[in-house]
Amino acid sequence: MTVRSVLSVIGLAFTAYLAARGLIWTSPETVVRGWLIVAALLFYLPVTWLWIFAIGARERTDSSSPVTSPAKLPGWGVALALMAAVIVPNAPFLAVTEAGRSQPFVTWVIGAIGALMTIVMVRRRPIVAWTGMALLTLSTSLWLGPLQALSLGLVGSLVWVAAAQLVTIALDRAARDAERLAELQQAASAWQASQSGRQRERRLHVQRALQAAGPILARTIENGGNLRAADKEAARRAEASLRDELRGNRLLDDGVRVEIEAARRRGAAVSLFDEGGLEGLRAADLDAIRTELASVLHESVSQRVIIRTSPHHEIAVTIVGRSRGDGDGGDDDEVDLWREIRRPR
Repeated sequence: MTVRSVLSVIGLAFTAYLAARGLIWTSPETVVRGWLIVAALLFYLPVTWLWIFAIGARERTDSSSPVTSPAKLPGWGVALALMAAVIVPNAPFLAVTEAGRSQPFVTWVIGAIGALMTIVMVRRRPIVAWTGMALLTLSTSLWLGPLQALSLGLVGSLVWVAAAQLVTIALDRAARDAERLAELQQAASAWQASQSGRQRERRLHVQRALQAAGPILARTIENGGNLRAADKEAARRAEASLRDELRGNRLLDDGVRVEIEAARRRGAAVSLFDEGGLEGLRAADLDAIRTELASVLHESVSQRVIIRTSPHHEIAVTIVGRSRGDGDGGDDDEVDLWREIRRPR
């Protein structure tokens, strides 16, 4: 059984015990309208059990609130509770003579309405609960007098309702704190995961840098800095590869790296610039963009290739190829390649 079901059974048993006191007429000679006592019992128990088990209640749908609150009864449930706060305390007093008003089978209504309003308070209806207690206080004070009403259980009922309100406030605050703690824990986990991802990415960059520049550095050390022309060219390509990893890592995969290296070996200057725009794309979309980029580079014959990401909502990558012109001494570059890789839909 859940905690809620256990508490519901306890509330059921307690209210039944309070109501049973109304059937034990210790002074039957004072009872002149016994049917009123029975009617009060028959009205009190269904209303109280309705609130205990939240029959007909609506679940809360406010997703902005972090607190999980009990289901709230609709307006007719509130009306029944307030009717009980008026009818149940007055009916037994009307049913007996003045001498019997302080008898337990009459004053049970003080604890009974206090228990009902405690349940109403737990159901997050504080205004209704305190309104019911005000009605109970007024009724019992008129029939018994304020001091006698307080001595016969009104103080205990008021304390029950006040304690229920304090407990619900504390529980709501604890629920908000727990929700906040869960949010902070999720944020910390996300930050840790992002840091782990960045560490793995840095390790990959270091490994690629060592693969690209390691052999050249080793030969440079062995030869005391005296490199052949081929070694110098290899060093320049290694430096360019390292710049690619820093400037345009999102554009790179093994296929793109192979085509860029092939273009540089034939003498082309290739530059990559990641200026944003690829964030949020799925891995499959990035793979499609890189595949198309590798295909364009494979077909390119330009002497200078500039690859730039685009923040445009339709264009993902722009590829511009320029070569030296043939006219007038060939001082001006001409655009001989222009391709736009569209963003996957």
